[in-house]
Amino acid sequence: MTGRRIFAVGDIHGCSSKLDLLLDKIDWRPENQEELVFLGDYIDRGTDSFGVVERVIAIKEAYPALVTTLKGNHEQMFIGYITGQVPIPLRENGIAHTMRSYDSHSPFPVSHFRFFLDLKLYHETEDFIFVHAGLRPGVPLDMQTEDDCLWIRGDFLKSPYDFGKTVVFGHTPFREPFIVPGRAGLDTGAVFGGPLTCMEVSEGRLISV
Repeated sequence: MTGRRIFAVGDIHGCSSKLDLLLDKIDWRPENQEELVFLGDYIDRGTDSFGVVERVIAIKEAYPALVTTLKGNHEQMFIGYITGQVPIPLRENGIAHTMRSYDSHSPFPVSHFRFFLDLKLYHETEDFIFVHAGLRPGVPLDMQTEDDCLWIRGDFLKSPYDFGKTVVFGHTPFREPFIVPGRAGLDTGAVFGGPLTCMEVSEGRLISV
């Protein structure tokens, strides 16, 4: 197992104040080449999606080789909505909150549009696979579909399949982090009143605010 620390942050959903508190608390040290991975769902439902994206962009621009930003299903829907490709039910998915957050930032910032388009589906290291929702059991990593990476739940969570590495994911909210052999779920429902959770994955250390 590599000695370099890697921090993974669960679903933020527009909770900018919790993100700020968490980043102050986790003791991430980029000067030591430590990695920071965001598991997606930066937007929707919370009140400050713009602020969250702005903060993550700033961190990514400051340390591009150390910060990985993954796509969540809410980013997939938002891209479809703002490009006019997919009509999304605003109330069900919380996109209305995101659009209100962007109302005073017109035209839509080019840096934000580029951020959404550049999000990765997964990130693999020597010991871990980071992905928003999970993986389809039995399917090689490079053949996983976007919909499975962003939406899968039961078929991934209930399967005993060994992916050969620990899969660190968000998407499915848990009251407490979901930690079982080969799986680490870090969505603890920050936008629903729960904490925002980060994991220093090599040590299994959890930090929440």
